[in-house]
Amino acid sequence: MKCFFPVLSCLAVLGAVSAQRQVTVQEGPLYRTEGSHITIWCNVSGYQGPAEQNFQWSIYLPSAPEREVQIVSTVDSSFPYAIYTQRVRGGKIYVERIQGNSALLHITDLQARDAGEYECHTPNTDERYFGSYSAKMNLVVIPDSLQTTAVPQTLHKVEQDPLELSCEVATETLQHTHLSVSWLRQKGGENPVEVISLSRDFILHSSSEYAQRQSLGEVRLDKLGRSTFRLTIFHLQPSDQGEFYCEAAEWIQDPDGSWYAMTRKRSEGAVVNVQPTDKEFTVRLETDKRLHTVGEPVEFRCILEAQNIPDRYFAVSWAFNSSLIATMGPNAVPVLNSEFAHREAKGQLKVAKEGDGVFVLKIYHLRQEDSGKYNCRVTEREKTVTGEFIDKESKRPKNIPIVVLPLTDNWVVKVPQQHQILPQGHLESSMSVEVASNASVILEGEDLHFSCTVRTVGRVQARFSVIWQLVDRQNRRSNVMWLDRDGTVQPGSSYWERSSYGGIQMEQVQPNSFSLGIFSSRKEDEGQYECHVTEWVRAVDGEWQIVGERRASTLVSITALETGFAVTAISRTPGVTYSDSFDLQCIIKPHYPARVPVSVTWRFQPVGTVEFHDLVTFTRDGGVQWGDKSSTFRTRTAIEKAESSNNVRLSISRASDTEAGKYQCVAELWRRNYNNTWTRLAERTSNLLEIRVLQPVTKLQVSKSKRTLTLVENHPIQLNCSVKSQTSPNSHFAVLWYVHKPSDADGKLILKTTHNSAFEYGTYAEEEGLRGRLQFERHVSGGLFSLTVQRAEVSDSGSYYCHVEEWLLSPNYAWYKLAEEVSGRTEVTVKQPDSRLKLSQAQGSLSILETRQIQLECVVLNRTSMASQLVVEWFVWKPNHPEREVVAHLSRDATFHYGEQAAKNNLKGRLHLESPSPGVHRLLIQNVAVQDSGTYSCRVEEWLLSPSGLWYKRAEDTAGQTAVTVMRPDAALQVDTVVPNATVTEKATFQLDCSILSRSSQDSRFAVAWYSLRTKGGGKRGSLGIDEQEEEEVSEEEGSEDPTERTVLLSVGPDAVFGPEGSPWEGRLRFQRPSPLLYRLTVLEASPQDTGNYSCHVEEWLPSPQKGWYRLTEEESAPIGIRVLDTSSTLQSLICSNDALFYFVFFYPFPIFGILIITILLVRFKSRNSSKNSEGKNGVPLLWIKEPHLNYSPTCLEPPVLSIHPGAID
Repeated sequence: MKCFFPVLSCLAVLGAVSAQRQVTVQEGPLYRTEGSHITIWCNVSGYQGPAEQNFQWSIYLPSAPEREVQIVSTVDSSFPYAIYTQRVRGGKIYVERIQGNSALLHITDLQARDAGEYECHTPNTDERYFGSYSAKMNLVVIPDSLQTTAVPQTLHKVEQDPLELSCEVATETLQHTHLSVSWLRQKGGENPVEVISLSRDFILHSSSEYAQRQSLGEVRLDKLGRSTFRLTIFHLQPSDQGEFYCEAAEWIQDPDGSWYAMTRKRSEGAVVNVQPTDKEFTVRLETDKRLHTVGEPVEFRCILEAQNIPDRYFAVSWAFNSSLIATMGPNAVPVLNSEFAHREAKGQLKVAKEGDGVFVLKIYHLRQEDSGKYNCRVTEREKTVTGEFIDKESKRPKNIPIVVLPLTDNWVVKVPQQHQILPQGHLESSMSVEVASNASVILEGEDLHFSCTVRTVGRVQARFSVIWQLVDRQNRRSNVMWLDRDGTVQPGSSYWERSSYGGIQMEQVQPNSFSLGIFSSRKEDEGQYECHVTEWVRAVDGEWQIVGERRASTLVSITALETGFAVTAISRTPGVTYSDSFDLQCIIKPHYPARVPVSVTWRFQPVGTVEFHDLVTFTRDGGVQWGDKSSTFRTRTAIEKAESSNNVRLSISRASDTEAGKYQCVAELWRRNYNNTWTRLAERTSNLLEIRVLQPVTKLQVSKSKRTLTLVENHPIQLNCSVKSQTSPNSHFAVLWYVHKPSDADGKLILKTTHNSAFEYGTYAEEEGLRGRLQFERHVSGGLFSLTVQRAEVSDSGSYYCHVEEWLLSPNYAWYKLAEEVSGRTEVTVKQPDSRLKLSQAQGSLSILETRQIQLECVVLNRTSMASQLVVEWFVWKPNHPEREVVAHLSRDATFHYGEQAAKNNLKGRLHLESPSPGVHRLLIQNVAVQDSGTYSCRVEEWLLSPSGLWYKRAEDTAGQTAVTVMRPDAALQVDTVVPNATVTEKATFQLDCSILSRSSQDSRFAVAWYSLRTKGGGKRGSLGIDEQEEEEVSEEEGSEDPTERTVLLSVGPDAVFGPEGSPWEGRLRFQRPSPLLYRLTVLEASPQDTGNYSCHVEEWLPSPQKGWYRLTEEESAPIGIRVLDTSSTLQSLICSNDALFYFVFFYPFPIFGILIITILLVRFKSRNSSKNSEGKNGVPLLWIKEPHLNYSPTCLEPPVLSIHPGAID
């Protein structure tokens, strides 16, 4: 829909489309709880007119679904009905306009009576009506059954104490909902802080303040049983002080797929007071002086003052001009940055911990660029249950600046040219020289001290110049140092630099005693040391003269440090179990004094790798330096160097598989040079030590018992997984639930709960839509796990089992899977409810007249479930039709459908279904017709709602049959058969009455027709003489055909529509209906041609059920004899008016006419007796002639005329 609006706008601009108003409302049904605040959105699009549209909200209550109840409007303040007026005026119901075309209906305090169908209507602003102007949705209001309870209490705790609080959360909502539970902490008027929460999707989450502690396991939320949620904080901090309470929310999924929190409840609070321990500490920085010269040493001391320092954890960092020099964690292992690490490797810098509260930074040889500000920072850390450290308070003192001055003068000693070494024995002297040393054999690096003592006799004013020389093993002589007679000391050219660093010193201890000191001896210092003394005296002229010289020597042997240097690695525990400890020893030979630095590096090759990496190094200055890949070892490894030897022991506690592999120690022998630099003399690598770290032997046992479970769908499937024994009380379990179907080769994963209680749905749960029906529970006992499949379906049948994985926490705080085992299987059979549908089998028959109503009952005597829905189908067997035909069909949703039989027999509109009581269904057929006859029965299907929300047919049954016979009424039509004849004069009127004596139905109608009865081939009956009529009647009786020819005078249909008048009577007929059963036809201006027999023909018509008419029967009245008399002789007029005819008739016809009369009389006389008692046609008696009269007019010579006068007929 979002994409639709821009396209529609563009098309409207181009004139290519006409906007159509569309109103949409939030999809329903929405389930909300009483007392909650609900919003329902409504949008309108495609409209014309102003951008800001108005909205009107109404409701259709379930009690009156057709009646609109107005709630609130954005345009009309009088719009609400009285039931909502007060709430609207009070602001409890209002409309929030989001945009011009979008609004929200707010109901702040939802009530149970607010349930119903809501309609959002937008008044028309378009030029014409086009589109939809309203939309509807359903709101269901349910009780708020969420309960959140906790024990109100006040707790007094001390810092580092554990805290446990429990909260009970329960709900009785029938709909499928999810719960979320949160623990919060509130201090005074501050906003609450989320400690930890369990979302509706079973995901644990903490706020930023508690996220790190939650990830380290310091803060936990556990669900115990069905409704208990326990908060655990293992080490309280002063910042945790406040009121703790739990808040629960009940969520429901709306039709659009989003989740909505229907209600929230919070429990009573628990006030927790945390008494802090004395954790205060102070830091100060000290140094001896702040002005230095290049090459001088400096030492900074960072002094920490606090209580219980050994039981607390502190980290120290050193900084120079705000740049980091080094850091030292609670394990006292310094880590230097790259620049200072090089100086530290050369022995020019040291970072160390000298005591519990004293940390030092030493720079042995200052450089001019070392001028600047120095500082240290001390941070207290807290150790978590997993062994990790969390930074807490941090402090640093004021900076200490130092200044390093450069050297201004370089001391250079020039050897006098006149100074020469004289050959021995040049001048006799009484002096003697003795040389002594502190040792003749020393270890490299030890100091050598020589003394040269001169003994003389007399010459108190004599002075001595002394030269120390070394004759090495190759007999090469070199001057070490010399002292001239003026007391000036100068080193030899090879010892100049060494002497400048104080590595060689010579001094005159006494006037006749001279010493030579060689510090940090080296192997090349080995040889013959000779003291050459020259005695000087002042001559008379004041010049100094050599009077004698003596020399003495001593031999010194120096043993090289690397002589016999070897290293061996040993271990007493080559194979250990998880969490055990093992020691590795690096034994160094020979035994070196403490002054001889040896650095020892333990190297490690993990299992499955080919390269060693440095694990930890015990540096030559006693420091510990960890390798780049040793993070997992630091907190569980102790390195110790024996005081009496250079042996280094590596102790590893809580061993894990990460410590399994090959170990090797590398020892480096170092020598400190005269210039305070270090020289690595030798490196030795030990043998390999392989350490195997084995997992503990598992004791996991899972119950193998088999179980068979049969249940009816919609009931829960309770599955248990019991751990009978476990390896450790601290074992965690991952439980994987599987189901195996006969059609599958392997089981399919339903649900996995990891060892850290996280949920993972399997593919089977996703494919079968089980997510909303699964409930996992770990019982308080710890060894019993339950999986409940709610609202079981038939498709859930199968073999269920659990796969248990036992997990333990490794010493490096990583979880590892120790063992796994499969439980016994539970065979689950989910069946549909047993069918109990039963209909009445009573047989019956029914006879009824047309147009009446019949009532057929279909009685459900029993059903499988009262929550089921029924499909009722009525059908009929027609005579001579073997197949049944459906008459009506009532679907599950009470939708009525006509069957094919209804279309054939026009049953639509005549069929009605009703259910006067549960289980009774009636079919009413109104205005029945003959074609409705047949054998009727009903068939009922019972449909049940599956747990997945789909309806399925569970059973069907057919009721007994009812034979229905629809009859038409019996024909009872009677027309009056006794009708008197009539004689009228010419030009008069006569009436033809048609009287109906009885009828078949009061609803019948009549079609009436009047006929003139004529004899075929002849004239009208009325124009014949009596004898001729008798003769004609005799001939008709003797003939094989009806000689009567019927001519319609007038007909009137049942719909009162007149037919055309007969041509002889056209314009002379008048119709009357004096009464419902009397029809009268009046003939005006009668003429002799009208003489004859007449009858009326009556047809009785009845209304058919199809709202038409059909002819039931017909009846004809007896003939009515009508005689029309002439008022003058027609023959006389004719003859008198014509002279020729007069003579012709007057003179010639007499003899013929007389003979004719005689003949007629004779014939009439003979047949009179034979036809006297005979009946006329159609039961009408013939006209009896008593006395025929002959009228003869002699004046006009008219022939006699035979006529019938009134009174001549019986």
